[in-house]
Amino acid sequence: MGAVSLTRGRRIPAARGGAGPDPWLLGAGAALAALGLVMVASASIAAAERATGSGLYYALRHAVALGIGAGAGWLAWRVPLAAWRRAAPALLGVALALLVLVLVPGIGHEANGSQRWIRLGPVGLQPSELARLMLIVYLADHLARRAAEVRTSLRGFLVPVGVMGLACVLLLAEPDFGAAAVLAATLLAMLFLAGVPLGRFAALAGALALAAGAAAVASPYRFARLTAFLNPWADPFDSGFQLTQSLIAFGRGGWLGVGLGESVQKLFYLPEAHTDFLPAVIGEELGLAGTLAVIALYAVLVWRILGVAARAWRGGLDFAGHLAAGVGAWLGIQSSVNLGVSMGLLPTKGLTLPLMSYGGTSLVATCVALGLVLRADREARLWGGDALTRIGAGGMR
Repeated sequence: MGAVSLTRGRRIPAARGGAGPDPWLLGAGAALAALGLVMVASASIAAAERATGSGLYYALRHAVALGIGAGAGWLAWRVPLAAWRRAAPALLGVALALLVLVLVPGIGHEANGSQRWIRLGPVGLQPSELARLMLIVYLADHLARRAAEVRTSLRGFLVPVGVMGLACVLLLAEPDFGAAAVLAATLLAMLFLAGVPLGRFAALAGALALAAGAAAVASPYRFARLTAFLNPWADPFDSGFQLTQSLIAFGRGGWLGVGLGESVQKLFYLPEAHTDFLPAVIGEELGLAGTLAVIALYAVLVWRILGVAARAWRGGLDFAGHLAAGVGAWLGIQSSVNLGVSMGLLPTKGLTLPLMSYGGTSLVATCVALGLVLRADREARLWGGDALTRIGAGGMR
């Protein structure tokens, strides 16, 4: 197994006795979700009051989404991975159908210049969030079934690249450049961990970088964001407004913050304070200490997820390993991009902070993803090298 060799000589979190959930993984995820609920309530209170007359409107909706996500994650944990693996082709079809459906006039809902949502009564569904998870499940199954072909055959390598390329084209049509970039980066990480030759990996990475650069330059809106990121203070009241307000929030926070609920920037100075730029409010109210605590929680979460992947690969559970690695790469990349954007380290992208930012579809999809990782951890601890035999005999309970 190509992926197993990548773990040799590295210290991987050891399995503890029994098959209960990994306490570090579950604890980090729960802490991020709980802190996210508190910070969404704080960051959204002014916007909610003006839009609806109730300062807790967004916080209550976020709490409901968190409850639904927790229930969906529990259900995902209860379903054997063999069932998810059998459903992988169907999930691929559903993912692509959702990405096409959101582009259909009259079905897709446009907001802020992008057609990314499908309205279901009072609820807005963002297909890209669900599609990303479904595509990761499909790719994990493909890499597990076609491991040797992906590493040795150009055709085997191009099949998953073509599928993900199609998904990225549909995302760019919305347009959702950030989601397409995260999906492409997740694909690269999964192929690298699957043992794809470095030459092909480098060629694909270079092609994706060129495509991303071309897409950024071809769009005046994206190009303006890129130039504003390089020097936001050159135009602080137009193209650089959002980033300069975010930096002001971090600057006001200092070491320990101005106090929970005391942010000034959330009072209509900082756009998207409870969604894309939630880290800025965290930095202002909880300071550098709070920001570093959030970064540490994400580091623990991603590390433990990658530990699950390594343990599954060592036990012969290829699908579980690739699935956990894909989820770990996705959460690590998206959280890093969101934090980097808020701090002025990366160009502005419309990406939420996983488990923390306001957004029902994103929160539910992330909870389901963590449920799948916890299921992979459970099966790796219980079955190890006998898992494939048992799956073939009828699946795990």
